[in-house]
Amino acid sequence: MTGRLTDKVAFITGAARGQGRAHAVRMATEGADIIAIDVAGKLPDCVPYDSASPEELAETVQLVKATGRRIVSSVVDTRDYDGLREAADAGVAALGRLDIIVANAGITAPQVWDAITPESFRDVMDVNVTGTWNTVMAGAQHIIDGGRGGSIILISSAAGIKMQPFMIHYTASKHAVTGMARGFAAELGKHSIRVNSLHPGAVNTPMGTGEMMAALHRANETNPGLMNMVTPFLPDYIAEPEDIADAVCWLASDESRMVTASRIPVDLGSTQY
Repeated sequence: MTGRLTDKVAFITGAARGQGRAHAVRMATEGADIIAIDVAGKLPDCVPYDSASPEELAETVQLVKATGRRIVSSVVDTRDYDGLREAADAGVAALGRLDIIVANAGITAPQVWDAITPESFRDVMDVNVTGTWNTVMAGAQHIIDGGRGGSIILISSAAGIKMQPFMIHYTASKHAVTGMARGFAAELGKHSIRVNSLHPGAVNTPMGTGEMMAALHRANETNPGLMNMVTPFLPDYIAEPEDIADAVCWLASDESRMVTASRIPVDLGSTQY
């Protein structure tokens, strides 16, 4: 533990498991207190993998507490603007301030272009784009009120730099998040708030559970070879959540104090050709 986030408070969505949990635990290890948010319940019908549970969110709470840091958790859907505002307000009231926002919550759904329904398109855009906007809006004023600047990290995807085959709605949403980060960076910079987008490639998380892999294989059969477009350069092929948390922690810390409006890929090189 280096303590590079000591006396800071981070607001993290999608914190029950996977990348969100990794971010929370890593930041706590570095000295931050955590406001943890997750829907911890059923995801939209288009999502083929298992949903997070209240028990998983409770496990994140225990893991953070084991580091010696404080944590406040809430079950909120990021599409619920008022609910997010209330959760952020309650977290700041309990922990004293806010310095970092990690808009991590998102969904994906492998679907061939002509199998995407209006409902599926709307659900992916609502969670990934509107939910991300809601998260920033729920917390940014608290960072401003703190008077010492801060860092906002929007979790996009390799699909927000290049594209992801068989996920037009997901690709559109993650490109939107990339642009959103740059827009917020421009307007919040005067408050010494940095805003960047982070772009993971394949990550070993519960997104691979349930029917996810079967849905990917079915889609790939309609146009074999497209998946090769996201082949990484490095032999690992897939990152662990902790690998992404390393980058998030760097962006949250003063080590990246001159970095804003940037797209930071952590994708093993998959977007670079």
